[in-house]
Amino acid sequence: MKQEKGKICTFAASSNRIDEAYTAAAYELGQVMARHGWGCVNGSGGMGLMRAVSDGVLDGGGHVTGVIPKFMVDNGWGYDRVTEEIITADMHERKEMMSNLADAVIALPGGCGTLEELLEVITWRQLAIITKPIVLLNTNGFFDPLVEMLNRCVDEGFMKTTHCCLWTVASTPLEAVEAIEQQLEQGVPVSDTKFYD
Repeated sequence: MKQEKGKICTFAASSNRIDEAYTAAAYELGQVMARHGWGCVNGSGGMGLMRAVSDGVLDGGGHVTGVIPKFMVDNGWGYDRVTEEIITADMHERKEMMSNLADAVIALPGGCGTLEELLEVITWRQLAIITKPIVLLNTNGFFDPLVEMLNRCVDEGFMKTTHCCLWTVASTPLEAVEAIEQQLEQGVPVSDTKFYD
């Protein structure tokens, strides 16, 4: 097992019914993370992009900590290849533990669960609950509509202009990991508080 410099939490789809480009990018991300000395924290899923990231990290000699609620274990949705599995009581405890164990977050394409996790950690950063880098791995321009919506929130006064520093968009797995390393080395950008005077 390689010496880790820390852990990156990845949010990602559990669907297998997606374009192969997403799976390839997820596996590549895992490989890049392992090559750069990063361990992975994820939802311990045995399908889709969650599994692909895990496989990339593990095949690269890295460590994967899977955090999964008991009801998902009972349904057989876990991945027995992860290095370490932590079982939580529910989804809320799962998300909190994943965040607490990680030094940074990378969101890959996904559905409602992935988007909910991403928006929650962006909100936590907005409220200064966490100060971790958050990167969107924008494979195939997947996150373009979401970024457009967030920019509209700024344009129409629902968020401050400085809140745009709460996330970073990366086109490739390497860019995503390098963005995290740069922020951790130079300092994670800090936005104004959520509330207006």
